[in-house]
Amino acid sequence: MMLSPDQAEADLSWTQSDPESLLNGLKSAGCTSDDPMESDEKTKCKPDQPLSREEKRRRRRATAKYRSAHATRERIRVEAFNVAFAELRKLLPTLPPDKKLSKIEILRLAICYISYLNHVLDV
Repeated sequence: MMLSPDQAEADLSWTQSDPESLLNGLKSAGCTSDDPMESDEKTKCKPDQPLSREEKRRRRRATAKYRSAHATRERIRVEAFNVAFAELRKLLPTLPPDKKLSKIEILRLAICYISYLNHVLDV
């Protein structure tokens, strides 16, 4: 297939998705067959067939734009999570004060410290 320089970039959108998701999309639309001995009638594409909700979601999630946006959201979420743990860590007394703690250790220490403060307030 020859591509001309005039060809719109939108026509090349199939190049952005990985081959496995492209093949899965074609199979679910009825465009390919695993059995090489099947007749040509069954292997032809059916463009009139409406896509299910799951198939639409799968195709949308296979795009590079969606994956990039998802990765950005996840990165922001993880950074916020780490900042929250750092702030909690600053509030907890430990010896030595700069001791490195895991997230589970921070949570356990916070629970103990809260119960200790409750005990101090009750006495």
